[in-house]
Amino acid sequence: MNAPPALDVVDETFLAVPPSTVAAVFADPRSWTRYWPDLVLEVYTDRGDKGLRWTVRGALVGTMEVWLEPVLDGTLLHYFLRATPADAAGTPRELAPRDLRREFDRRARAAKAIALGLKEILEDGREPGVPPRTDS
Repeated sequence: MNAPPALDVVDETFLAVPPSTVAAVFADPRSWTRYWPDLVLEVYTDRGDKGLRWTVRGALVGTMEVWLEPVLDGTLLHYFLRATPADAAGTPRELAPRDLRREFDRRARAAKAIALGLKEILEDGREPGVPPRTDS
C-alpha cells in the first residue's frame, strides 16, 4: 500500500484574462523549468484551455496540476501539488516534521509567486473594474 503524499499544496488565484491566455503560458515546456527548476514534469493529461496534469520527478515525486476555470471575465487558476520529497535517485524520503513544514511553506509561497507574477504580466496594468483586453 502506498503512503499518501507528504505535501499537499493547493492554491487559487483569479486572473482577469481568458483561460486560453493562461493556458498558453503553461503549454510551453520551457516555462516549466523556469517555474519549477528542481522538478522534471511529464504531462499525463493535456486539458487544453482547462490546464495540464503532470507526473513529477526530481526533488519531489508525485503529481501536479494547473486547472484553469473560467470565472466571470477571467480565469481562476487552481494549483495542486501532491508529492513527497525525494533523494537524488528519486526514492521518496521522509523529512522531520519541521523540515517538511518548511518545504510545504516554500512550495506554497512559490506557487503564489508564480500566480501573482502571471497576474501582473498577463493583466498588463489593467485597472480594477475594467474588462480584460481582447485580442481583437
